Amino acid sequence: MAAKIGTPCYAPCSPSKSRKVLPSFGANASFRTPRFFMASSLRSGEVRHYKKSYGPPRELHVQVTHSMPAQKMEIFKSLDDWAEKNVLVHLKPVEKCWQPQDFLPDPASDGFDDQVMEIRKHAREIPDDYFIVLIGDMITEEALPTYQTMVNTLDGVQDETGASQTSWAIWTRAWTAEENRHGDLLNKYLYLSGRVDMRQIEKTIQYLIGSGMDPRTENNPYLGYIYTSFQERATFISHGNTARLAKEHGDLKLAQICGTIASDEKRHETAYTKIIEKLFEIDPDGTVLALSDMMRKKITMPAHLMFDGHSDNLFDQFSAVAQRLGVYTAKDYADILEFLVQRWKVGDLTGLSGEGRKAQEYVCTLPPRIRRLEERAQARAQKGPKVPFSWIFNREVQL
Repeated sequence: MAAKIGTPCYAPCSPSKSRKVLPSFGANASFRTPRFFMASSLRSGEVRHYKKSYGPPRELHVQVTHSMPAQKMEIFKSLDDWAEKNVLVHLKPVEKCWQPQDFLPDPASDGFDDQVMEIRKHAREIPDDYFIVLIGDMITEEALPTYQTMVNTLDGVQDETGASQTSWAIWTRAWTAEENRHGDLLNKYLYLSGRVDMRQIEKTIQYLIGSGMDPRTENNPYLGYIYTSFQERATFISHGNTARLAKEHGDLKLAQICGTIASDEKRHETAYTKIIEKLFEIDPDGTVLALSDMMRKKITMPAHLMFDGHSDNLFDQFSAVAQRLGVYTAKDYADILEFLVQRWKVGDLTGLSGEGRKAQEYVCTLPPRIRRLEERAQARAQKGPKVPFSWIFNREVQL
């Protein structure tokens, strides 16, 4: 499935002449903190640059906040015991969890160098376009602080103290802790592979965390948990497909890594979909309206503000490669919605208001409409151009 490519360059390009060099600390060096390390040294133009880099999302729309009626806050307070029995059970005790080191060379062993060379040997056989989707997935996972922050904006389920003992807060922290291993593992694998420009990747992660995300969930846990249900299934599919492709390229260790992460995402998906299933049971009208609202807005990917300091279209370019390789596609988007509609039995809901029935019809008929639009788009699509990716030392990959 990978595009035919030439011999890849495994060495980094020559350093840019404009790159800042850190001061040396010789015998006569001053130990005063260099000026460019100090926040107070930023000039007004630099401040404007930072505000632009880490400021509002580039997609301009009205940001709505706290859209859930206050009386519905009581629903989530009343569900705390239910969440303990039905959501927290999808966490694993730390002592039973896998850790990144389980899949990586042991730095304390005499065979460390040989194990690293084995990783690098297999990595040489993997095409650049695969590395683009693997890097994009890793960067998405590494922006985890943003996702925990987003969940903690949801009214009624926040971790209000940072160590709250409500079931909702315990879930959010423990879910974050489990997810944290994903980025750690992929990051270390890519570092050891020798195929990627880690500094450019690290810059992209910093930009992404600084930019945040705006899934338009409005501090509303109905919207927020619909979003996470959709996203957990999307990441399950994406990591599952990178596992499949790694196996096709002969890297069984990488296939195991991606497959293990996919398994976690599936377990987390189950927890989030159970929350929405319960909301459909308690408040079918409000929940179907929320589902319709999120789908009309469209589910944005968590890393949609991805930037590497160079390309303003980086996320679109990464997505185009993922689409071409079949890692995550527009068809998957439609399939996820159809799966959730069936999982939540949206078509079987009764006793809805007029608006609720309209919302029900909209979401139930949306998947086939998305597929038809995608088929037309594919029929019109031309072969994409080749573009350089800074993540792989500006080697070109076809979109």
